[in-house]
Formats: sequence, C-alpha cells, structure tokens
Amino acid sequence: MYSLFQHEYLGYLFESFAVQLDEQSRYTFEHQNISHKNAKEFAAGLDARDYQLIRLMDAMQQDVIIYKFSEKKVRSQDFFKKVFESTTEKQIAVKEAIEKYLEEHRAHVLSLLHDKPLFEMSNDGEPTGMAIEVLPQKATVLFHFRRNDDNTHYFPTIKYDGQKVDFQYKGAYIICKEPAWMVLENKLYSFEKEIDGHKLQPFLNKKFIVIPKKVEDSYYQKFVAPLVASFDVYAKGFEINTVQFDAIPHLLFYEVNTANGDKDKLSNGNHNNVNEAFQSINGNNDKIGFKLTFRYNQYYFDADQQAPVSVSTEKKDDTYTFHRVRRDTEKEKDALEFLNEKSMLLDNGPVILPKYDALQWISQYKSQLDEKGIVIEQKGSNGKKYFLGKSSIDITIRENIDWFDINAQVKFGDYYISFAEIRKYILNKQQEFLLPKGEVAIIPEAWFTEYTQLFAFAEDQNQEIKLKKHHIALIQDLRHGNLAQVTMTRKLEKLRDFSEIEEQPLPKHFKGKLRPYQKAGYNWLCFLKSYNFGGCLADDMGLGKTIQTLALLQRVKEENDELGNVNSASLLIMPTSLIYNWEMEARRFTPKLRILNYTGTNRDKNVAQFKDYDLVLTSYGITRLDVDLLKSFYFNYLILDESQAIKNPDAHIAHAVKSLKSKYRLILTGTPIENSTLDLWSQISFINPGLLGRETFFRNEFLNPIEKKGDVDKTQKLYTLIKPFVMRRQKWQVATELPKKIESVKYCSMTDEQEQLYEEIKSFYRNKVLNMVEEEGIGKSHFLLLQGLTQLRQIANHPKMVDDAYTGYSGKMEDVMYMITNAIGKGHKILIFSQFVKHLTILKQHLTKENMRFAYLDGGTKNRQEQVELFQENDQIPLFLISLRAGGLGLNLTKADYVFILDPWWNPAVEAQAVDRAHRIGQKNTVFTYKFITKNTVEEKILKLQHSKLRLANDLISTEESFVKSLSRDDIAAILS
Repeated sequence: MYSLFQHEYLGYLFESFAVQLDEQSRYTFEHQNISHKNAKEFAAGLDARDYQLIRLMDAMQQDVIIYKFSEKKVRSQDFFKKVFESTTEKQIAVKEAIEKYLEEHRAHVLSLLHDKPLFEMSNDGEPTGMAIEVLPQKATVLFHFRRNDDNTHYFPTIKYDGQKVDFQYKGAYIICKEPAWMVLENKLYSFEKEIDGHKLQPFLNKKFIVIPKKVEDSYYQKFVAPLVASFDVYAKGFEINTVQFDAIPHLLFYEVNTANGDKDKLSNGNHNNVNEAFQSINGNNDKIGFKLTFRYNQYYFDADQQAPVSVSTEKKDDTYTFHRVRRDTEKEKDALEFLNEKSMLLDNGPVILPKYDALQWISQYKSQLDEKGIVIEQKGSNGKKYFLGKSSIDITIRENIDWFDINAQVKFGDYYISFAEIRKYILNKQQEFLLPKGEVAIIPEAWFTEYTQLFAFAEDQNQEIKLKKHHIALIQDLRHGNLAQVTMTRKLEKLRDFSEIEEQPLPKHFKGKLRPYQKAGYNWLCFLKSYNFGGCLADDMGLGKTIQTLALLQRVKEENDELGNVNSASLLIMPTSLIYNWEMEARRFTPKLRILNYTGTNRDKNVAQFKDYDLVLTSYGITRLDVDLLKSFYFNYLILDESQAIKNPDAHIAHAVKSLKSKYRLILTGTPIENSTLDLWSQISFINPGLLGRETFFRNEFLNPIEKKGDVDKTQKLYTLIKPFVMRRQKWQVATELPKKIESVKYCSMTDEQEQLYEEIKSFYRNKVLNMVEEEGIGKSHFLLLQGLTQLRQIANHPKMVDDAYTGYSGKMEDVMYMITNAIGKGHKILIFSQFVKHLTILKQHLTKENMRFAYLDGGTKNRQEQVELFQENDQIPLFLISLRAGGLGLNLTKADYVFILDPWWNPAVEAQAVDRAHRIGQKNTVFTYKFITKNTVEEKILKLQHSKLRLANDLISTEESFVKSLSRDDIAAILS
C-alpha cells in the first residue's frame, strides 16, 4: 500500500509499505517500508506498476533531494533552511528546480495510483492512517465571471459524475498543481483539461475573487483570455464568441536591424490583423526574420503557441468580446513539418537569417510554398518591397573565328535585364537590383558563383559581348555544368585533353631524340602555336624543357624558311647564368639555328641585325636596360626561361617584357608559383593577356579566397582556367629511368655554449614579438619576427654567423665535417647548399684547414662555368659549395651523388631544385640527400609547420616573407617556445 504525507519543506510526498494483515484481512500496525532495494522480497504481491511507483517514490525522499541538489555533503536541516528560507538569487533558483522536479514526480505517481490502496499517514507516522479513495473518473471545472459596474467576480465550480462538488471551506487540499490533484473528504480528484492547481487553490477557503475595474483590461487580456481558450467558462457581462474557420498559413518575413542589436521584431502572441504582426523596423537591416502565423478569417495566431483553441480579446466602448477560435491543429502541424523539411525551423518562434540567404530561400521554395497554400507576406523597412518571382539566366556561346560570341538573356519575372547591366552588379558583388516598378530583386547567389568569371572576362565590342578563345576551359566548364549552351569545333575541344593532340613530325634538322613525354610536350607546343595561344612549360627541373623548346624553334625556322619569312627571329630571355647552357644545347640539338648572344657591355645595340638570326639570347638584366630598343622589333616567339623572374607584376622587368612585341609567347619554369598565386597571374598574363582578368579582379576572385581562406573551389576554378596552357610533368611521372632519390633528415645537437646563446636570443625575441602581437597585431610584427627567426636560424647553424668574436664550436658544423670526411673516404662527390653565404665561408675555412679541395659558387662568382666544369670533370674535387640562390637553377651536376642541405629553406620547392642539380637525366647513381636540422630550434619547428602551410596542391610554396605572414599567434608562440 501507499501512504501520503506532508514534508515541512518539500510538500506532499509518498512512501510505499508492506503491511501485515490479521485473520479478517484488516491492516495491522505491523509494517515495513519498501524501497527499490528490497522490493523483490515482496514480489508475490507486486506488479510492474508497483515497481514503477516504488522507484518514483524513492526518488522523492529528502535524502535523495539533498544528494541531487546539494553541492556538498550537508545536514538535512541545514540544507532545507538554506534553500527554502534564503532570498538569494542562487538559492531561489535551487528551490524552484527542486519544486519542479517534485511536481513532475508527483504527477507521474498520481497517474499510476488508480485501483492501488492509498492512505494519508497519521501524525504519529502510521502509514494506514486514513484511506483515500482514488476516483476513477475526472472531474470538470467551470469558471464563472460576473462583470458588474464596479468590478468582476470570478470563481470556479466543480462537477464529478454530473454532480456538483461542494469543495469550499471543506478542508480540501491540493497535493499536485501541474496538473491539479485535489483531496476532498478522503477522495482524490483529478480534472479534465489538466487544469493548473494554482487556479483552484485560492477558492478552497474563499467564495470568489474580485477583479477591480481599474485592472480589468489587463486582467482580461492576460488571465481571462487564456482561460476562455483552455477551459469551460460561463460569462455574464461580456460575450464569448466561438467560431471555426479554415486555417491559412502565413509566412511573414521582415527586416531585422542587427546594427542596433535588435532581435525578433515580431511580438509573440495573437493578433487581430496582419499589421499587428509586424513592428516598424528602420536602420541598417542586414538580416531577415521569419515568423509563421495562421490566419482564421480575420484572426491571426502564432505558430509557436499551438493550442486547440486560441482567443483574442476585442473591446468596443465598454463592451468586451472574447473571440474563441477553434484551430486546425493537424493542418498547422502539417505546415510546420513542411517548413522543417525545408530547413525553416519555426516550431519555437521566429528564425533570423542573413538577408541574402533568407531571400534566396524564398526564391528556391516559392513555388512549393504556393502549392502548399502557404502565403508569403513581407514588410520591409522604409516601404522596400522584394521581388519574389522567378529569376532566370540563359546563356548561349558560339565559337567565331577569333572569339566566342556571348548572348545572355536575364529575366526577373516578366522583366528582361540587359547583360551589361546585370554584369555590372555581379562584378561589384551587389545582390540587390531595382526593377522598373520599384521592387528589389535579389540576384541569386549561384549566379555569382557560376558566372562571375564569364562576366569578368567578357569584352563589350560594338555592343556585342565577346570572349577570347583562350578562355576555352571556362566555356567548357559552363557547358559541362549545364550553365550555358555552347557550340564549338571538335578541334578546339582537343585542347582540354592532351592525349588527343595530334602527333607532329620532328623538324628535319633537329639532332637528337625526344623521350615520349618530351615528344608530347613538343606536340602540345605546336598545337598552342596553331591557335596563337601562349603556353607555360612547367616540367620539373631536369626533364628537358630546353630540348622541347629548341625542337619547337627549329620547326618554326623550317616553316619560315619555306615561306620565305625574313624577320623571323625569336627572343629568349633568361638569367645570365643560363646563357652558356642554352648556347651549348642549341649547338648540340639544333646546329642549323642562327643564334645571337645579345649580352655583355660591348653588345651591338643595333636591333636591325636580329633579322639575320633565328634566335636571340639575352638576359633579364639586358632586357631591362635595352627595353626601348627591343620593343621596336617584332619577334616571332618571345620566350622567358625561369619566368618566375617576372612573378612580381609591379617589378620593372615584368613591365619591360610585357611591353615587347611578338607573334607568340612562351614561358619556361619549374616553379610557376613560388611566393603567392599572384606569381601565377603575372606570368599567365604575359603569355595570354586577360586570361585571368585584371589584377584587382584576380586578387578578389582567387588570391584572397585561396590564400586567406583556403577556398578549395576557387583553387579548382583557377586550375581549370590555366590547365590548357600549363604543361607540368613531375619526374616520378615520366622519368622512370632516373635512379632513386633517397632523402634523410640529419638531426644535430647544439654545443652547450651555442645553446646558451640561442636561448638568450630566443627569450629576447619571444617577449618582444609576442608583446608587439598583443599591442599592435600580427601584421605589424612580421618584420621583427623575420629578423628574430633569421638570427635564431643562423645561431642554430653556427654562432659565428651573428657574432664574429665567437670562438666556440657548432654542433651542426661538427656533424657536417664528420659526414663530409666519411662520404669522401668512400669515393662520393657532394653538392653542399646553404642559403647563407657566410655559412659557406665558415665551412670553407674548415675545409681549407683539413686540406680538402672544393669548387665554389655564390652570387659573386664570375667564372661560373669554370667552377661547374672543375667539379664535373676533375675527380680530385669531391666537393662543390653552392649558395642556394646562385646555384639552384641551370646547373647540370650529375657527377654528384650526395647532396647536403646545410640549412632548411622556407621554400621546399627551392630545396628540390637544388637536389635536381644532381638528380636529373644523365645521373646513373642513387642520389642521397641529407637535410641538416638542429634539434630544439626554429629549424625543427619550421620543418613541421611547412606541411600545414603549403597550398595549391603543393604548388604554392612560401618564401620567407609569405611564410611568416601565414603564421597565426599560436604558430608564433610555438616557434619561439
């Protein structure tokens, strides 16, 4: 059996007991408390509902409450006094949480007690004090309102089984309020419509409540209207009008002024008309709010206040009418579920979205909303009205002789918008567009994603929109994405797939044999020439860009000779160090080419002489000096070797080469991107002007999204645009005949003296840099950080690099000397690279002291070729010391089979180029590369960071400056830790 008792603080609680029966089956005083721990001992008399009741009652006992709601172990009396007699905000919150918890458990217990023996516990703790009958039916409540001239009287009446229940002044008490359960004369009553016990409590000892006239209006709105909606009401002195209409969902949207911190500008509650559903909104409105209401004739109700009946209050003169509207809850639920499926979650009230996302959502689902019967209503600030109809863009592209002709038809509903006008908005990233009748149309976000490049690259010629042929990849993407109808020749389509480019015969006077991948490159170069397209041959170092280019130039010579063209000279510009190599290779493979070496201080500056040659070789330096002379000659081909020399579009050399005139253009480079995607723009704009748009457009459309946000889609789009004009093969793909390349990292330890100096400098820069980051931001700290990192790297190599007076040792130098001695002893030849000339100078001193012979090359070396030949041809010279900048390009050093990188370069691609001096065609031996890294220094940490900082699928490699700029505050702190 179950017993009800009242706790001093916790209200009404329950306990379960086993009670001994006497011979007449009457309850005795012998009883035992039952809990979930011992319930199984009485299993014979228990059913599943009993076990559930026992657990629920156990969970309400005071020791459980203390354990659940006390932060620490405390005596029960102290806990309850602190919680229930305190007025602090924290304790009030705890008290409310306890009461809520107990109310939920009471309601659950009471719902399970039907046909179970229930007693009220006696004052002495006897569980079978007084039997309580749990009534099987629910009672009904009728609320009475009598409006008089001065006030309104309010009281409830209760009926059970059709009979009025006299409950006032009868000792009745409420044991649960949500919902109400009442004990009256040993009977337990429950109520239909789950009435709140607070609404009955005042009348247990009171006949009625008086509502004064002065608070009547507020009381009617806040208290009477909800009662009328939920319960049976008898009224005298005002009218209750019960009506039923069809439900029409209204999706209201409105602008939200987030600049002023506004949240939901729509009031919650019920509204007599749609205007009351909106609040006036002004200011900088950059978000849209959505609110779902349901209209029943002239009545509007909010979706987040779902109820079978809703009531609105109308007052005319001194007369009140309560309009009681029965709601179609199934239809309302269906509308909400439909919107939920469309990601508009309005169950709990208004939804706020960014303006363009919101309007795009409306545009996307407008037709489906119409089909569903959901009415869209809008009210913008300052009378702004948005266009909600269909928008479309239809583009047709047709290949012409030198161009693609573009025709675009743009529609917003019945309005046609010109290509030029919509283009202006898309390029300026403006989404709002004013239509002729004053409606504001929103240009779909997809148009910006899909057509920005088309609009940016298109050119307006005599009111006709055209696109250059070299935008073939963009056209193909539009076609494959079903974004445009495209008509073009099959020949042009081949440019997308190198495998379909036709085989071309080698020139008659070309002396040599091209490997298959070199022949494919030659075919591609010939194909580009047939369309007057510029190209970028970006094969790995050592794969033969020179021989492919010479084969092309020999073909050009033979074609021009056949046609009798006189002025057929091509200009090849390169770093000075490569002039000799090009001359040697040309003599070997294309001896019929007439070549002019246009370098040196005594060069003949008469450009008229060029017509007597097929190929003019010159340097970037000479080009910069003689640009005014050179641009007066119209060259056949203009070719840049190591074209990253023009990666900075603002540099004089970039301006100089772009001012030269030629029929065709070609660039050669192993690293088309070294520092930034802007490197690519500068070089591609040289070979195919306009392919990537203007610099400002390129920065906004590609550079910033790729470098600052890591935008994969933009990276792919950029790759797609340039792919037809960039031929890039890597060694591992094509030069399968090359021997292995084995790379290792050799970790070195600093000497004690070296480490002490390193820690002093590190502490100095760490504090200075991090303070500057906090005070002035990361941007202002880049120069100081680069300065500090450079000093730390130099100390990690050898402290003498920063302190000439240093007389101690370097751990790395000792390891390097040991490995040099060991490798030479086994007959190996070694290339030794450092980016610091001073590091090489210190190494030279050690080698000289040990009587070791070496060749040497840095930026100041005049006789470069002599040093190369010394190493390549003299077996007594086992070492070649090379500065990374001076010797990373144009050297063929296949006699070396060991490569030492003394200090890690920020740019792994430059390191790879250095290794490629030895690992190139002609190498017979496995090439072993050792990268020397000093442990617990910035060298080791930079090595780890490089992997996370590479972009553009390992093509976008950072130099010192760009690497430093890519570091976050956490990166900086980690490096200097």
